[in-house]
Amino acid sequence: MHALVSLCYTPLAMKAAVLIQRWYRQYVARVEMRRRYTWNIFQSMEYAGEQDQIKLYNFLGYLMDNFTPSSTERNLISHIFRENEVCRDAEWERYFSYENIDVPEIYSGPRLTFPLTVSQVADLVEAFKNKQQLHSRYVLQLLLETWKLLRILPNVNRVSTCQSKEITICGDLHGQLEDLLFIFYKNGMPSLETPYVFNGDFVDRGKDSIEILLILFAFLLVYPGDVHLNRGNHEDHIINLRYGFTKEVLGKYKLHGKRILKLLQKIFSWIPLATIIDQRVLIVHGGISNTTDLALLMRIDRHRYVSALRPPKKKSPLSGGQSSVDSEFDNDSVSNLSVYNKRRSSVAHGNNLFGPRNSFQRRSLQDFSAVVNRMAAEEEQEVKQRQTGAGLHQTGFMHPHHRDLNPSIASQSDHIDAVDVDDEEWKQILDLLWSDPMSQNGCLSNELRGGGCYWGPDVTEDFLNRHNLQLIIRSHECKQEGYEFCHNRKVLTIFSASNYYEVGSNRGAYIRLGPDLVPYFIQYQASDMTRELSLKQSVGRTERSALKALREQLFVHKTDLISAFQEYDKDNTGLISLNDWATAVGAVLHLDVPWRMLRSQLISLSPDNMLDYQSWFKELAIKEPNVECVEQTILETLYRHRSTLETIFRIVDTDNSGTISFEDFRQTWKLLATYLKMEISDEAISDLLVSIDTNNDGNIDIEEFMEAFRLVDRNRLERGHSVFVPRDKPLDDES
Repeated sequence: MHALVSLCYTPLAMKAAVLIQRWYRQYVARVEMRRRYTWNIFQSMEYAGEQDQIKLYNFLGYLMDNFTPSSTERNLISHIFRENEVCRDAEWERYFSYENIDVPEIYSGPRLTFPLTVSQVADLVEAFKNKQQLHSRYVLQLLLETWKLLRILPNVNRVSTCQSKEITICGDLHGQLEDLLFIFYKNGMPSLETPYVFNGDFVDRGKDSIEILLILFAFLLVYPGDVHLNRGNHEDHIINLRYGFTKEVLGKYKLHGKRILKLLQKIFSWIPLATIIDQRVLIVHGGISNTTDLALLMRIDRHRYVSALRPPKKKSPLSGGQSSVDSEFDNDSVSNLSVYNKRRSSVAHGNNLFGPRNSFQRRSLQDFSAVVNRMAAEEEQEVKQRQTGAGLHQTGFMHPHHRDLNPSIASQSDHIDAVDVDDEEWKQILDLLWSDPMSQNGCLSNELRGGGCYWGPDVTEDFLNRHNLQLIIRSHECKQEGYEFCHNRKVLTIFSASNYYEVGSNRGAYIRLGPDLVPYFIQYQASDMTRELSLKQSVGRTERSALKALREQLFVHKTDLISAFQEYDKDNTGLISLNDWATAVGAVLHLDVPWRMLRSQLISLSPDNMLDYQSWFKELAIKEPNVECVEQTILETLYRHRSTLETIFRIVDTDNSGTISFEDFRQTWKLLATYLKMEISDEAISDLLVSIDTNNDGNIDIEEFMEAFRLVDRNRLERGHSVFVPRDKPLDDES
């Protein structure tokens, strides 16, 4: 025995142990490096998408402010801005009418009676767990009761703990019902003994957003003093157009979906903005800025902000009446849409680029293209200067504390009579829902997301001191471990949607907070699949998914990339160096991604360390639709701006039928072309129409159109199969 122990301490054994330890540390470091760059890819693409949506909305707002009221283009998009008008509650209440909706005897789902009971809500949770759907009559009735309750709640909920009570705090759920069910399984359903705070972003991205909303609203009705909801940036009908919630509701409730969505727009505006626990802990979805003032937040009429992306509008007294939720805009309400843009133009520009209001009476999209292009060039120069100074890499929506980041969408109309709004209120709400913390001191425009700000440790310290608080709990950002401290542990991010980007990409987490106000974290993976994967398998799966998405982005920017590569290939050899490749790709895609680190996964170099960039595009293994008659410019636009195009389709589809006419289809492309500052001919659009109208009915099915032009991995398609996949055989990969 003594000899055996002695052997363990021989130099050879010690050397072997050191080598094993060194190998293991290197292995862990490599895995962690892969996790981090994979995370960078996913997060950069996520924020770029949010930025695109905000830019699109503000661009359409700019067009709304400058088109003649009778123009065809204006009529296509006007309804999304009507939703942000301030209307009498009585006009909304009639939309909650459910008495005339019959529930058939064959309906086997849950049945609700009001006031709700605990057992009914438990049955509702069980029904959703079993993939049952709540009848639209009960949905409308539940929304009506929720709206009545939310209207009497303050902007900032105040919650107290006692010696025996812990409060559970959940972050973003994003339509992932399995995460909510897992939390209830581990922690218990909401009750008098188990109070909850749900910190926004209940909807979008996941497939069960409406079910999550109905569960949370039901528990809120049963336990109004123990269930608290904060609004997130995705509780906004403009964001819902892009990220799936609008499509989900219309798909699940084909008959009454439009009414449900309209009611939810109003309900979202009534959700409280923040929660304070024991006067010491602030819970808010996004964050704060250097001007955040809780006293002001408590006085705001929050329901006026149906969308936080644009200040509310009221009709001028000259219009002689209140705006209606379903009336068309008249000339006076057109003027009121420019209040916010008027403010921005006074900040960013000293003169009126378009001239007086009456000069717009006969203008169309084409008339604005030159001005938009000119201002875009000015914007690009400004952005480069700001990026150099701030060390950031993206452009985006303006933060209200700084100069405009997107003058191409700012209205220049100075000759407008309208009821003014309190701009400071809007700043407060925008920051609350959209901001992110940063490591350096100060308060900067959040250019990555396109909305809100970045705030530093000094801003946190000042805010906590001014309001006698000790901790800020926020959500809004996916974290690999489900939570993360920053700012000397005075800001805590909590994110409850596990496997957010891909199975195995991140854990979800929730917090238990007792009377000592010390957070206790519970982490989890809601998917059974993740429990069967090793760390290496999990990282590998997530990495493959991220690289696939990145290859698609590279492919759809082919034309721009070739132009950028040719700037470095002056002799037209078809070859560029690794450094030139990385520089060009970074300049074109504007993603915060470590391109040089990814070279082994994305490119293969020749023996002299040069890249044949023409052959490289073939190696990306991306399959295009076989549509020879469609102009290449249109195809590339389809691939690159697929989400933006689908968003415009959803806007143009005013009756939510899922189809649009040929003329609306043409107008959609004209809107997109103006937004992207590019030329698309009528002939090219006609060719596209011919290629997709296979049944010659004169209408375009939005879903089928988007599926027909989906890029997929070439390796996933058998040779000879068409990418025009029927709806009953969907592709399993998103583009």
